[in-house]
Amino acid sequence: MIMHQRDDTFGASDLDFEMWRASLRSMCGGYNPEGVPSGAFTGWVNQLSVGGIKAVNIGSNARRVERTQRDVRLDGIDHYFAVFQVAGRSEMTHNDQVFQLTAGDVALVDATLPLSCLSGDGTAPWNCVALGLPRRPLAAHLGFVPQGGIFRRRGAPAGRLLLDMVSDAQTGDGSALSRAETYMQLAVYDLVGALFAPSDHEQLSRHTDRLFRRVCNIIRDRFADPELGPCEVAAEAGISLRYLQKLFTVRNSTFSHFIYTVRLDHAARLLHRRALLNSSQPISEIAYDSGFADYSHFARRFRHRFGRTPGARGERPARQPSGEESDASTGESLSQAHDALPPTIPTR
Repeated sequence: MIMHQRDDTFGASDLDFEMWRASLRSMCGGYNPEGVPSGAFTGWVNQLSVGGIKAVNIGSNARRVERTQRDVRLDGIDHYFAVFQVAGRSEMTHNDQVFQLTAGDVALVDATLPLSCLSGDGTAPWNCVALGLPRRPLAAHLGFVPQGGIFRRRGAPAGRLLLDMVSDAQTGDGSALSRAETYMQLAVYDLVGALFAPSDHEQLSRHTDRLFRRVCNIIRDRFADPELGPCEVAAEAGISLRYLQKLFTVRNSTFSHFIYTVRLDHAARLLHRRALLNSSQPISEIAYDSGFADYSHFARRFRHRFGRTPGARGERPARQPSGEESDASTGESLSQAHDALPPTIPTR
């Protein structure tokens, strides 16, 4: 697959030195071409759409391209770029790593770090395609923070699929994404994750453990809100709903089980205090304060968890060893609750 400056498929055209640098800056940030005799520069920069994700087809005969710490500070771009070497050779220095790329290889570049790229001999042009990947959505979807300076040789299955998508890319027109393209974006993220996932499984495990603790803390802080659901927690944690569900699944649990456990434990503590103080606080109020909008639902969940109705007098209920919500048969009807509570919780 060769994309060069006169490839009409991508609508690219030759630019002079200043136009090339300005065009690249507007799409990818500040990069400075060097090592070309005055008046001999040739290059092109053209925006593409790869599965609904913005990409840039870049080429020139510049011997060296630099992105300095000053460029990083001035443009403030917070993206990764999956950079495919399409034609020519290059040697890249990035994030304390030095590696050589040939046609078909791909590297992950962190735009918040400086970069130096030595390419070609200053006569024949080199060509690459840089796929823009917003940092937060990518890391949230993958569940780990990718590290710039990683490269992969051509031939990896995920890399081949991404390269095929790049080869089929169309010139971007800035139009709104279709529903199909939003799914394609997630597919691209998954392929990038497959390419650049950290090889240190312990490091990945530590990250997911920290993320899971954060999710649990969000639930513990907001469980009293009856409207709190997985979508709201995922949004606050900055991860996708699918990844939130995965965090619980790999731990043999579910979001629903966890939040009901938190709510019922809180209700049990309030009921125990109510009994100790011989308080007349309505149990419906305790249910509401524990995040339940419907008393019947609360009473059913409580009985399944603790083996008795919430209105029954007695010691503080103990947790079931398994934590499961099995159907405990107590022979009691919800209508026999001590306080003869109404079936629904009054709206406040």
